[in-house]
Amino acid sequence: MELLKISSNSNPNSVAGAIAGLIKEKKKVEMQAIGAGALNQAVKAIAIARGFVAPSGVNLVCIPAFADVEVEGEERTGIKLIVKEEN
Repeated sequence: MELLKISSNSNPNSVAGAIAGLIKEKKKVEMQAIGAGALNQAVKAIAIARGFVAPSGVNLVCIPAFADVEVEGEERTGIKLIVKEEN
């Protein structure tokens, strides 16, 4: 599964395009966000991506979970968002 690392500086439209492309290709994508700003950009990107794929009859499902991530040698807790095509 592809992993997209989202930061508070990520452009939601660009991330949405990546999500839509990966959903069409692999049916599933995992996103990782650390911090409120990054999570905000990730959720906006999912909403935008849903608008990209909905006209072709695809509905997206988002499954949130906690993830332990190592950043610069330090263990941090982030949010993992698994986005997949609804069956």
